[in-house]
Amino acid sequence: MDVMQAAAARAAEGKEVLHLEVGQPGTQAPARVREAAARALESDRIGYTVALGIPELRQAIARHYRAEYGVDLDPGRVVVTTGSSAGFLLSFLSCFDPGDRVALAAPGYPAYRNILTALGLEPVLLETEDEDRFQPTPALLDRVEGPLAGLIVASPSNPTGTMLDEAHFKALVDYCEARQVRIVSDEIYHGITFTGRGVSALELTGSAVVINSFSKYFSMTGWRLGWMVLPEELLRPVECLSQNLFISAPTLSQVAGVAAFDCKEELDALVAAYAKSRALLLERLPQAGLDRLAPADGAFYIYADVSRFTNDSKAFCTRLLKETGIAATPGIDFDPLRGHQTLRFSFAGKYEEIEEAAERLRGWLA
Repeated sequence: MDVMQAAAARAAEGKEVLHLEVGQPGTQAPARVREAAARALESDRIGYTVALGIPELRQAIARHYRAEYGVDLDPGRVVVTTGSSAGFLLSFLSCFDPGDRVALAAPGYPAYRNILTALGLEPVLLETEDEDRFQPTPALLDRVEGPLAGLIVASPSNPTGTMLDEAHFKALVDYCEARQVRIVSDEIYHGITFTGRGVSALELTGSAVVINSFSKYFSMTGWRLGWMVLPEELLRPVECLSQNLFISAPTLSQVAGVAAFDCKEELDALVAAYAKSRALLLERLPQAGLDRLAPADGAFYIYADVSRFTNDSKAFCTRLLKETGIAATPGIDFDPLRGHQTLRFSFAGKYEEIEEAAERLRGWLA
């Protein structure tokens, strides 16, 4: 957020900014989604919905799991949320008690840690390495001292873009189920993958909490719409929590979201554009001297080791923006232990902008 503020201030001064910091698509919602929203504005009073979401959307989500993963999902297990952010809050509140310890990978999405801490839960960071593909493993969990109540898994991951294949994901599931550790699976980047498909926890177990979103693949960040898939025993607690905290997800977004599942051709074209930008950065960043990169299996990020240039990623990003106009994200938010030596580059924006940024970066670092 600090980087985005600095970039906005620079733009307000009339200076150019090349946006490689923003973790959102640079495109509109799909055409059919916008058309459905326009129709709803004319014909629907846009009042409250039930807390779990409108039946049409829950059914569409269940059909999505059948089509994409071969999973027969009862729509009754689907809960529509105000983005994945509400899904994390609801899952942590319903799964854990104050003082519980929840493991998660470092580097990882900083909001996991912040929400856990705000709820009186203890984040337990797993210091992942290249050889782990920056993902949790049973061996890393074995090194944790003391009991764990939960494990957060993100595949594809933010910021690294790495994914768990089925065998490694199954090993985690088996480990956690044997020890009664609840898995919360963040699958919000599913659909944006480059080296294989994303494996859903639903394919492996019925006890995990799965969280997804319309923000990334569906290009609907500001619509604030997501969903959870829950084990039966969590449905009523989450319903009660959701009623009290949110009443319901945005009604207009829910109605429009039904149409999102009919936009696969348009959305896959966006993924193809991400793939082109990814290939560009994977070629150009090593030419600029950034040759230690996390495997960018999915999402729209490249996580780079910049230790040969700096030991202060935040100051490095400040200089980078000031001297080149390139906005990138320091790794310190994603990994408070080692992120002072890393940066995240987003390739969710326009190809031409990313190409220009790569060229400026090469000259600047040289």
